[in-house]
Amino acid sequence: MNKSISRTLPIHEIDPNLAWETWEPSESEPWDAQRACLLARRAGFGATHDQIKSMIESGHRGLIERFLGDEGLKKNAVFEEESALLANAVLAASDVKQLAAWWIHRMLNSPRPLIEKMTLFWHGHFATGAEKVLDSELMYAQNQLLRGNALGDFRALVHGIAKDPAMLIYLDSVSNRKAHANENFARELMELFCLGEGNYSEADVQQLARCFTGYEIRRKQFRFNPYQHDTSTKTLLGTSDLQTGDQAIDVVLASPHMPNFIVRKIFRFFISEDINPSDRFLEPLAVRFAESKFSIQEVVKMILGSRIMLSGWSIGKKIRSPIELMVGWMQLMECTTNLSFLSEKLKALGQSLLYPPNVKGWEGGRAWINSSTLVGRANLIFDVVHHENTRYGSTQLSTFVQRVNSNSVPDFLERF
Repeated sequence: MNKSISRTLPIHEIDPNLAWETWEPSESEPWDAQRACLLARRAGFGATHDQIKSMIESGHRGLIERFLGDEGLKKNAVFEEESALLANAVLAASDVKQLAAWWIHRMLNSPRPLIEKMTLFWHGHFATGAEKVLDSELMYAQNQLLRGNALGDFRALVHGIAKDPAMLIYLDSVSNRKAHANENFARELMELFCLGEGNYSEADVQQLARCFTGYEIRRKQFRFNPYQHDTSTKTLLGTSDLQTGDQAIDVVLASPHMPNFIVRKIFRFFISEDINPSDRFLEPLAVRFAESKFSIQEVVKMILGSRIMLSGWSIGKKIRSPIELMVGWMQLMECTTNLSFLSEKLKALGQSLLYPPNVKGWEGGRAWINSSTLVGRANLIFDVVHHENTRYGSTQLSTFVQRVNSNSVPDFLERF
């Protein structure tokens, strides 16, 4: 049986069972540099030339386990200590823009790039803007919450975000009182975070909002105020006798619409944001998600090791976001530069970290490219290349080019 998937085949013509089978190398589809680079870009932000060589030697299964696991515990512990020191310095200055530069530093240097990639995904999913929160400590705490649950239990992540102070401010949960329930968070929890539009009613929004009454912030921490909580029973999505926000979240997560909604967004993030697969195509992913008790890691692992990813079908079907483009390019070139400068420049390309455009996050895909941003991408790389603080492998560009034995432009392009 021919198990290859042609790169030109429309997604509606691909057998879902074949698409989500675990890919294995063959004579016609070898494990090679192209596939290693693909995984490095999708599961992280990219890799250096030498890292790609190591990835080829690891094999695709070994590489996926490296992305999902934490083999270098000592190396990771040292990195986390250094990152915490940098974060403390940024928080002492109370500058959210510097916090974005700190996060780019993590993306460039973390021994666990998939964790940073998924933190970026969840930042777009549970979009929270610093322009309203106005507190670097709260934005940092949310970023750490997303990172700590990036590949974990989706149920725990939703419960955590419902009590996250930055989210409480951003979606007005701090003004949710029994006398006048604020519906903002309740609506977005169902529409954008868990179920999707059309899978709940306005009555459900009203009932869910009442479950979250009494949520407050004290000393930058979540606090439940029982005196402001609506203690009458509520009915949500057909389930009666509900009282608390925790109970209500579990009812939302038990909806049959939830698994498909979440795996669709993860599919778009890793495979393509411009392709809209059918529910039938996503069913194997949704089943894995449900059977694993909402393990995010199980879904990501299935995607990264699948035929739809590694057969080559996914190549050329994803437009990298500005941050993915720049971090990937800098890793490829072993480049360091002024990250505050880089963070500020990314704003013109439509992706300012910690400042998503709205509660829907970034649209992604073709929305990243227009006549202005396409030129802006080229200009940004030019600006970074010529910035006085930019170095390549801790040296000048000319020395770096000599070190990697690229004696001409064609040689240089072929290497990279």
